[in-house]
Amino acid sequence: MCAMGPYGTALDFRQISQHQITSLGRKRPRSHRNNCIRNAATLEVPQQTRSLGEITRPQFPILHQEVNGKPLIYLDNSATSQKPDQVRQAMDNYYGAAGYNSNVHRGVHHLSSKATAAYEEARDKIAKFINARSSREIVFVKNATEGLNLIANTWGSKNIKEGDEIILSVAEHHGNLVPWQMLAARSGAVLRFVPLTKDRSELDVAEFHKLVNSKTKLVSLVHVSNALGTILPTQEIAEAAQRVGAKVLFDCCQSVPCRPTDVQQLGADWIVGAGHKMCGPTGSAFLWGKLEVLEQMPPFQGGGEMIQDVYLDHSTYAEPPSRFEAGTPGIAEAIGLGVACDYLTDIGMENIHRYEEELGGYLYQQLSSLNKLTIYGPRPNRGRAALCSFNVEGLHATDISTLLDQEGVAVRSGHHCTQPLHRALGIPASARASPYLYNTQSEIDSFIDALQSSIKFFTDMDM
Repeated sequence: MCAMGPYGTALDFRQISQHQITSLGRKRPRSHRNNCIRNAATLEVPQQTRSLGEITRPQFPILHQEVNGKPLIYLDNSATSQKPDQVRQAMDNYYGAAGYNSNVHRGVHHLSSKATAAYEEARDKIAKFINARSSREIVFVKNATEGLNLIANTWGSKNIKEGDEIILSVAEHHGNLVPWQMLAARSGAVLRFVPLTKDRSELDVAEFHKLVNSKTKLVSLVHVSNALGTILPTQEIAEAAQRVGAKVLFDCCQSVPCRPTDVQQLGADWIVGAGHKMCGPTGSAFLWGKLEVLEQMPPFQGGGEMIQDVYLDHSTYAEPPSRFEAGTPGIAEAIGLGVACDYLTDIGMENIHRYEEELGGYLYQQLSSLNKLTIYGPRPNRGRAALCSFNVEGLHATDISTLLDQEGVAVRSGHHCTQPLHRALGIPASARASPYLYNTQSEIDSFIDALQSSIKFFTDMDM
């Protein structure tokens, strides 16, 4: 997938001007876009280079505040990202004094028509963002967990029988584990789990291949682990599953925000993505599925919008994606997610991925320099996402995170919705630092200084 910049050219983030970033995500007339493409070669390159984080930060006002008297350093992006001005403005425009708040698909008046057009435009934007063949392959859901439950309760209930096998991993988010446990309890299916490697740093792909057999009906795996940062080889996994006729589902919540995603190359039958992790609003997410697969799936919920005709004794159902979007949807949230796709596309997903690799590698390097600290997951040369879950010997992750908050640093502590993984690692919890496109190396340095101070505080208490 070729991510294009705001002037129709692939952007080098080191050469993006502040004016360009200000325009990110804003709708531009087609004629203006074409003129800019023709004139792209005449753009002036700034004399001083700045990181992507330094360039984009002004678009995120929430980052410019103090917490406990210290500048906020937000490193909890694997849980949720912050939202740029453009996303918030788009949602304000929908609800505002000159807005167009109205229900979609259910009216011919001006506001309803405008709302419907914006809602469906957002679907088109997501389809283009992940290179779907058609916007009909995009189903809006309120979160990725709903998307996973949708698949389990439609395709799963229809196709999974007693004795069938579903392959998961020990590193799955609870959202990609509990729905399959519930399906297995109803159907008599068997769950199989990809274990960790012997050094417990990543998922063992060789063991995955041993699990695949003629009884395998579904492989549902995380693309990028939200705790280990490990990245699975999606095409290799999909090819192995397809050889035995199994369907493939990838949880892409941690990958879609940070790297180019081409669903036509992943090899999956479905993926889910969380809008709130990719600069979109909370309550926004999407399920992508091959159209021919979606067409064979029964409805998830019954009610308005998902029907074709309703009689007293039966109903007929709409075609996808409407079949899976019963009731009034999150209209403003969908519009906000569409604008978030614009914003990320204008920066360029290759640029974001490259910057995150750089920033994540620096984070790993700096944490590795601290004594008595364990980082979970593979080393950067093995390939890992820009997040680090860690523990300090003798200290609880929540205590560390609480002291970091006193220094204005926001990290996550706990099991990160991966309790089975933490049991496999032999730990009750971990702390997790996860930067995103608006973070900087200087923030990583400040985080490390605050972490060292926190460790020293507890060390001095024991003396």
